[in-house]
Amino acid sequence: MKFYRKQPLEAEQFDGSQKLVFGYSVIPSGLIDAITEKPAYYSMLVDDVCQDSDDDTGVVLEVGDWIVKEADEIEVIADDVFKQTYAELPVIPKNVAKHIVTEHGLSDLIPIWGGIYRAMIQTVVYGYQKGDTGDWIINHSDMFARAWLDGYVVEEEK
Repeated sequence: MKFYRKQPLEAEQFDGSQKLVFGYSVIPSGLIDAITEKPAYYSMLVDDVCQDSDDDTGVVLEVGDWIVKEADEIEVIADDVFKQTYAELPVIPKNVAKHIVTEHGLSDLIPIWGGIYRAMIQTVVYGYQKGDTGDWIINHSDMFARAWLDGYVVEEEK
């Protein structure tokens, strides 16, 4: 038996304030929650059709749900199910991303045959200064490994 992992996907947690999600309109329901005095649920206007729970492909949202976009399809996932299924990609500095293998098979600094072990060893053997790339890799080794294996997002410059 072969096992597969999911590729990264786009997801946004709905907090009740969004008017648009992935370009689709979010419409509050007419039912108001007696405690919060906010709409009990929301619907999404997809392809000019408001989908609701009576629909086979209905998209009904509640505050805290995750809206997932995969291959131009929208799916709503409850918060607890989402957190059990998905993990956020690590955010790493741009200079550290150079140490990770690219889609072409080589990083800017380390050949693919060296792998993550070589990156860590090079950092230790060649030394590093507090605050440089090697220091970040050593002090965030779990995040560096997760980024290498699962993908990553490059930190926005400040």
